[in-house]
Amino acid sequence: MMAVYYPSNERLERGDSAALSLHPLWIDLLDPSREEEAAVQNLLDIDVPTREEMQEIEATSRLYKEEGTYYLTAPILTYADGPHPESTAVTFILARACLVTVRHATPQPFLTYPQRALRQKGISQSADAVLVGMLETVVDRLADVLERVGSDLEQLSREIFRPALPARHAKLRQDRDLQAILLRVGRSGDLATKARDSLLGISRMLTFLNQATEEWNEVETLIRVKSVTRDIGSLSEHAAFTSSKVTFLLDATLGMINIEQNATIKIFSVMAVVLMPPTLIASIYGMNFHHMPELDWVLGYPWALLLMMICAILPYLYFKRRGWL
Repeated sequence: MMAVYYPSNERLERGDSAALSLHPLWIDLLDPSREEEAAVQNLLDIDVPTREEMQEIEATSRLYKEEGTYYLTAPILTYADGPHPESTAVTFILARACLVTVRHATPQPFLTYPQRALRQKGISQSADAVLVGMLETVVDRLADVLERVGSDLEQLSREIFRPALPARHAKLRQDRDLQAILLRVGRSGDLATKARDSLLGISRMLTFLNQATEEWNEVETLIRVKSVTRDIGSLSEHAAFTSSKVTFLLDATLGMINIEQNATIKIFSVMAVVLMPPTLIASIYGMNFHHMPELDWVLGYPWALLLMMICAILPYLYFKRRGWL
């Protein structure tokens, strides 16, 4: 699908492939067909990369200049609000006076920025401004994601380190399902990692673009590029802190699970020790030898039960006094 954005009354207007003749500032290609790729290539004399080429991880394959055209590919976080966040490769092609974006998914910034560009005046006066505006929107989105991850981690930290509740509060204890907490921590870590990967990719893009700033005539664009670079630096530090906190909470959750498992095993071990003496006594009196004094004793049966009870109570009191129960 192709969306063509061309200037009109200091704003951008959106059209389809028929608007290619209106000197567009931005051409957005989503899963482009061969006909759409050919139309853009003939219009701007550029080479639109394939999906396989966009997936390459070498820096020389993602960031390069060819006959005055800049090809910039970076992983952009998408589906951040869903259960399975992903990183999708997006290629920005800065060709002459037009920006071309090639993508195979729809990150949130590709919905947010066009709405602003269509509504507000003066924010998209050139292809350079469109590129920087899109990168600003992506960085703002990543900042929101990292802020939400930080808030989720704070909530998880309170749940993990909350004092254990008594067994009678079974309904409240369900909120402390460590397995569910472990899954939530893992998802937060995955989201933070993908956001950090996007920040790193955009940072490399801006570093590469600094070589092109001499060709940009707009001072405001240069200032915005430097501002985005500073924002990415601060967000990268925050993402690194978030990743370390995720690691800490993962270790803490696994430690809590280990403690609960040890407590369960300890209870079973104590119960086995408590029941061992009564089992021994019951085994002795269950041998049914003919010459056993207690067989003809009227109080033999109550005596055996009392003896088993005493042998069970004494170990229990011992463990209780030592604080093992």
